[in-house]
Amino acid sequence: MQGKSIVASLDHLVFLPTRALDKFSTIIALHGRGADENDLASLLLALELPGVLLVTPRAPFSFPFGGYAWYGPDEYAPNQDTVELLRRFIEEVKAGYPVNPKRLILMGFSQGTMMTYAVALPNYSSFRGIAALSGYIPHQPNPQLTGLTGFPVFISHGTNDPIIPVRLGREAAKLLKNTGADVTYREYLMGHEIGAEASRDLRHWLLSTLTLT
Repeated sequence: MQGKSIVASLDHLVFLPTRALDKFSTIIALHGRGADENDLASLLLALELPGVLLVTPRAPFSFPFGGYAWYGPDEYAPNQDTVELLRRFIEEVKAGYPVNPKRLILMGFSQGTMMTYAVALPNYSSFRGIAALSGYIPHQPNPQLTGLTGFPVFISHGTNDPIIPVRLGREAAKLLKNTGADVTYREYLMGHEIGAEASRDLRHWLLSTLTLT
């Protein structure tokens, strides 16, 4: 059920599980450029993830063609100010909602994936895993690609993606595998999107990752 939002650094939606627990497995999902907090909320609700708390923030900048963005159209990577803003928001979520910090997944699509990488990789121990959909690892701010042994990562990409070429998804998977991360990499015959098959694989990965101790 949708719950009342705490006052936080970013506008957001929150969906609380109906079961009575003190702390919940949690997914914070970051939309892509030109979308808003409703975009990935619809996807996650359709996945039917029982007992999982869902939080979908709205990116801080208006996009000229509609929706919102995490950084400007002339930037190819997140800037440090926005990274720090998202880090602060995540801490606010952990403090304001019944989040199990050992079962927290950060997930992103497109520009949201770049934010996910920039925030989570240097501080991977704060997350149970990350899901990176149709994105790439940004060079700035430079994430620390060391010490990720066993860290769960789900990466998906469309082979026909006209916006972010599939080679960038492959490069991200290779880089993370070389650090020892537990990478699940999937390609699909699709464009810059999250298709039905990708959604099914994402659901399976989310549930299996969140139920691990």
